[in-house]
Amino acid sequence: MVNTVWIIKRMADFPELELLDEEDLIILVQDAVLRTPSLDNWYACEEDTIARGVKISQDKLVSYTDIIDIIEKANKVVVW
Repeated sequence: MVNTVWIIKRMADFPELELLDEEDLIILVQDAVLRTPSLDNWYACEEDTIARGVKISQDKLVSYTDIIDIIEKANKVVVW
């Protein structure tokens, strides 16, 4: 189970590490896919990486449908 899903839209909007719990998950969308975090618990929107020509490992990519499924199962969602 995911405690908090952090949806990040811009590269400059990454949350402070102190705000994250082990069960939290970061999802990069829009321009945030241009900068990948140094954490393990993150994914990037596949459609946004393709649109921006970014190469990210396939195991870190999720579709919009996957993102919706993650959001529905999370306790809380924060969009930055």
